[in-house]
Amino acid sequence: MTTKLIRNAVILTMNPNLDIVAGDVLIQDNRIGRIGPNLQDEADVVIDAAGKALLPGFVQTHIHLCQTLFRGRADDLALIDWLRSRIWPLEAAHSEDSVYYSALLGLGELIRSGTTTILDMETVHHTDAAFRAIESSGMRAISGKVMMDHGTEVPLPLQEETGRSLQESVDLLEKWNGAANGRIHYAFCPRFVVSCTEELLVGVRDLSARYGVRVHTHASENRDEIALVEAERGMRNVVYLDHIGLARPNLILAHSIWLDEEEKRIIQERGVKVTHCPGSNLKLASGIAEVPDLLGRGIPVGIGADGAPCNNNLDMYQEMRLTAFIQKVRHGPTAMDARTVLRMATMGGAEVLGLEKEIGSIEVGKLADLQLLDLEDFHVYPSYDADLFSRVVYAATRGDVDTVLIDGEIVMSGKRVRTIDRSVVLKEADRSLKGLLARIG
Repeated sequence: MTTKLIRNAVILTMNPNLDIVAGDVLIQDNRIGRIGPNLQDEADVVIDAAGKALLPGFVQTHIHLCQTLFRGRADDLALIDWLRSRIWPLEAAHSEDSVYYSALLGLGELIRSGTTTILDMETVHHTDAAFRAIESSGMRAISGKVMMDHGTEVPLPLQEETGRSLQESVDLLEKWNGAANGRIHYAFCPRFVVSCTEELLVGVRDLSARYGVRVHTHASENRDEIALVEAERGMRNVVYLDHIGLARPNLILAHSIWLDEEEKRIIQERGVKVTHCPGSNLKLASGIAEVPDLLGRGIPVGIGADGAPCNNNLDMYQEMRLTAFIQKVRHGPTAMDARTVLRMATMGGAEVLGLEKEIGSIEVGKLADLQLLDLEDFHVYPSYDADLFSRVVYAATRGDVDTVLIDGEIVMSGKRVRTIDRSVVLKEADRSLKGLLARIG
């Protein structure tokens, strides 16, 4: 058994009582073994956390690693135009090489900003390359190839045959689900109703039940999207998903901005989960999700940065601030307080992914997915008699993250990512993007 001891930390446990503890954390292999003041255990590695806050790693519930390479190439557009004129042509030109370095670029950014678990949606092809990048980075992830067998103005390379889309998804699932000591899992990822035939969605329903995995899709992000679904399927997004039997506890809906009362009821009654992407929703002018209402109904809601071309970063610290601030304008200054938002970024995300018994809080027996935040700087002072939740959510930045552990392994220390060679990835990202743009012509 390998052991690590984190000493002298201020620990935001994010347990049910939101306890804050001053003391030490003993990690035994990949799990938290003990928590308390002045632990006397011997350890293979000792980390001095004096002046730092220890909190759970962030759980981001909607990411597109395959799009990181497109940062800055799809600005100032609404969703459907953004997809048809920029994102789909770029994804269609991806190669195994460009997907791999796009994923590594995003993974490095995520680790640097304290994220330890992601729910990721890839593109149609080369998903194996993204899984290889996830495996080598040390990230905990649920991911899957995107599925698209329908729609207009879709580039030919992204147009799938239904049976082949389902089979390729199953092949990836059987290879990667449970890989890397259980750190990697698979999800079926139909892009959204606009891109999928009913045959495909019913196939996803049945296969996800057979294999016991999650389904991750976009829904009700944009009013034009909803109009397309209503015109073709005769009902709104969530009503349609429920009609075909996909509205189940394993379904995770990205965005869910424009929900009517019936859709909210379906989500609540069926145990469907929601992921909130405030940065993306604001930049694409899609709207503001009714997060306080969803939380008030007991619906699990996580936070995700979405993709780099619609944000343009993957920083949970920024997403937490936005999650709080945009609701205060609507509902008053007491809405979405710092405790609520930090819980969404940790335990809330774990609940969305069905991993609340394993991650999301610092408790004995849970997996050691942790971040150390350096709070010794101008912008997070004064510290005297300060609310620590406020300092983390409203004042701290990704630049304050000093150390990150995932599955008990140190993947970043001293603000340097250990598992990804930054100089190589930056160089290869530019090289692979140049090749991708040449393929577009």
